Amino acid sequence: MSDQRPILTTRQGHPVRDNQSMRTVGERGPATLENYQFIEKITHFDRERIPERVVHARGAGAHGYFEAYGTIGGEPASKYTRARVLNETGVKTPMFVRFSTVAGAKESPETARDPRGFAVKFKTVDGNWDLVGNNLKVFFIRDAIKFPDMIHAFKPDPVTNRQEAWRFFDFVAAHPESIHMVTHLKSPWGIPANYREMEGSGVNTYKLVNDQGVAHLCKFHWTPKQGVRNLTSAQAAEIQGRDVGHATKDLYDNIAAGNFPEWEFAVQIMPDGPNDHLSFDPLDDTKLWPVDQFPLLPCGRMVLDRVPDNFFADVEQSAFGTGVLVDGIDFSDDKMLQGRTLSYSDTQRYRVGPNYLQLPINAPAPGVKTATNQRDGQMTFYVDGVGENKHINYEPSTLAQGLREAPKPAKEYHQPVEGKLGRYQASRTEDDYAQAGVRYRSFEDWEREDLIANLVADMKECPEAIQLRMVWHFWHADEDYGRRVAEGAGIDLEKAKALPPLPGRAAPGQRLKAETYTDGSQAHKVAAE
Repeated sequence: MSDQRPILTTRQGHPVRDNQSMRTVGERGPATLENYQFIEKITHFDRERIPERVVHARGAGAHGYFEAYGTIGGEPASKYTRARVLNETGVKTPMFVRFSTVAGAKESPETARDPRGFAVKFKTVDGNWDLVGNNLKVFFIRDAIKFPDMIHAFKPDPVTNRQEAWRFFDFVAAHPESIHMVTHLKSPWGIPANYREMEGSGVNTYKLVNDQGVAHLCKFHWTPKQGVRNLTSAQAAEIQGRDVGHATKDLYDNIAAGNFPEWEFAVQIMPDGPNDHLSFDPLDDTKLWPVDQFPLLPCGRMVLDRVPDNFFADVEQSAFGTGVLVDGIDFSDDKMLQGRTLSYSDTQRYRVGPNYLQLPINAPAPGVKTATNQRDGQMTFYVDGVGENKHINYEPSTLAQGLREAPKPAKEYHQPVEGKLGRYQASRTEDDYAQAGVRYRSFEDWEREDLIANLVADMKECPEAIQLRMVWHFWHADEDYGRRVAEGAGIDLEKAKALPPLPGRAAPGQRLKAETYTDGSQAHKVAAE
C-alpha cells in the first residue's frame, strides 16, 4: 500500500527528508552550526509555553556550597583537570540547586512518575559552571533533534489535554535505545521519595582537560549521603491524596531544622577517543558506563543549607545552560549535549529575557568581574563592565582602550576531527537491549513487581500494534521481562516475538558493520566489528 500521509516540512515549506539525526562530521560528531532544520525545530520548541518552562516547570530550589577534595579517586585532581573549582581544597564555592519534575505543569504533583531534574549552578571564582542533569543516569534519546518529538509524545494530548500511555509508547516503540530509560522510569526509581534522597547525574558526557592540554571523557554523578529511597505507585498515590508538594516541603523543612542534605560528587573517567572496544558509544546518553570498568571517583561534596527568601526570584527565574562551563571542563561530541547547549540558553533568553544573567540568582559570584561588549535589550538593569574608553564597545581597537582577549592557556586542547558531513545512524547498538536487561535483573523482587505492574497497566491502554512491539522490545532485553508483561496484559507473546526488527535498524544485539547514513548507504566500506 502506498503511504498517503502528508509530508513533514519545515515552517519554510521545505520537505524534511530526515527527522532522526542531526548533521555531523562523521557518525560521532561534532554537530555543525548549519543544522538549520534542527535549529528551527528546537528554537520554536523552546518557545512553546508562556511563561512557565516547557519542561521542568514544577520545581524547588536551595542554596548551599561545594567543597572539593582536591583529588579525583585519590589522585591529584590536576592530573585530569585544570578547573580550579575541582582543585582547590578548603574553598566553599557557593551553589544553587533546582530540583524538578519534567513533563508536568507548574502546579503538578511531585509524586508523578517522571524523571527529576537535578540542575546545579556552581558560582566559582572563574565564573559560573552549570551542571544540568537528572536523577536517572540515562536518557530516552541520543540525538537532540528528537527532543521536541519526545516531549510532545510525553506531554498531554493536544486534543484531549490528557497524558496518554499510548502516545508515550507509540514514540518509545520506534526507539530501541529508549527501553533502558523506560525500565528505570517505570520501576520505583521513577518516583523518588523526595529530593534529598535521590541521586543526580550530569547524564551527558563531558571532558576534563588538564594544564598539558590532555583530555579525558567523563561523566558527573551526585550520591546522597542520606541514602536513596523511592516509592511504589501505591505509596505515591497515598501521598498524593493528601499533598501534591510533599518533596518541596520535605526539602525546606529539613533545611529549616538544620538537617542539611549532602551529596558526594564523583566522576567516571575514560580515555578520550572513539573507544571502539566498547559495545556502546560512551557519547550515547542512553547508556551507562559500567562502574566495574569505570568506577565512581569521589572529588567533592555539596551541602544545601539555605532556602530561598523569594521563591519566584530564585527558583522560577534561575536559568541553567549546558554550555556554561569553566576552563578545565569541556564539551564532548555527545549529540544531546551539543543540542542542549543551543537549546537551554536560547530558552532562557526567551523565557526570562535577554538579560537573564543580570539577575542575582544567575549572575556570577560577587567579586567575579564581568566585562562584555554586549548591551541593551529588554529589561537591561546595568551596562556590563567596559574598558578604559566607554565609547569603545567593540574588539579589537587600535587605540587599545577597549576590552582585550584573555591570555591563552599554555597548552590548548585540540580535538582531532575527521569525517564526512551527513546524517548518521548509531552503529554501536549491541547494548540498546543489553543494558536494559542488566537493569531489570538488578532490581529487587519488589522493584521488578512494581515495574511489571506499571507496564501492564500502560499496555492495556495501548493499541495492539504498540503492545506487540513493546513486548518484543522487553523480551529482547530479558525474556522474563517480556513474558511477564505479555502475560499480565493479555498480549500474545509468540505473535510479538514473530515481529521483524524495526526497518533500517540493526537487529537486537547487533551493530551496523560500518558508519551508515540514515538512508542506509555506508559512509565507509570498512568493517566495524
